[in-house]
Amino acid sequence: MSFDEFMQQRAVELRTGGRYSLASRHDPQGNRREFACRTKRISPFQMLIAAPVLGPKGERVISYFGELGKLDGWITDLVEGGFLVDIAATRKVREGLATKLSWLEKKQRDAVIDFRKQHRLVPENPHTNLIFADGTTVSCFVIDVSPSGVAVSADIEPEIGTRLAVGRAVGHVVRQFNEGFAVQFDRLHEMDHLERIIRPPPDLPAYLSRPPSAVLPPNTNGRAPVIGLGGKAASLPQKDVWLID
Repeated sequence: MSFDEFMQQRAVELRTGGRYSLASRHDPQGNRREFACRTKRISPFQMLIAAPVLGPKGERVISYFGELGKLDGWITDLVEGGFLVDIAATRKVREGLATKLSWLEKKQRDAVIDFRKQHRLVPENPHTNLIFADGTTVSCFVIDVSPSGVAVSADIEPEIGTRLAVGRAVGHVVRQFNEGFAVQFDRLHEMDHLERIIRPPPDLPAYLSRPPSAVLPPNTNGRAPVIGLGGKAASLPQKDVWLID
């Protein structure tokens, strides 16, 4: 199924964090590398995932999402910043997934969260750039961010102590974990500004002329363009039931 076809199907607009591995990506020991990801839209048959590292169509994906558990499948289409997966499951597993999705959809609809009161923020758009001292840029996926630092996942594993900027927030790598690494900012940032400061600067060439050795002044010319998944959601039927064939 293609992305456009999927957007016309019954599915839940669900944003939940997880991790995944691709058949073609391995660490030096030969084990599958894991990356952080987030669901964007999901049904018992397919799911659209926002991810930092993409694979080709037909590649096998193994993913884990909290209350959804382990979901295996194959990439059937690619979009900007993510991919569509056909979920491989038995009828019984699909029925259980459908029940979970209906419950999670209601839970998400009923939830009222003031993110400004939270210690960590899950950004609306998780995609941004890492900018290194030599001017190298690498796309990355923001897992979450706080006033003092950010957790990211990318197709790179910088050493602890490496100086870099995540968007416009300058800091250094302080910790590594399975799906990525943590960056501590040089200074605390206000919670209300976190979404803005992790965005890539609109004047990237000028920004790259200054290595991330010091905190740059905040940008006053507006926010950088948001890069996300293309397409728009179709209107969904009211009936909260999937037909599991």
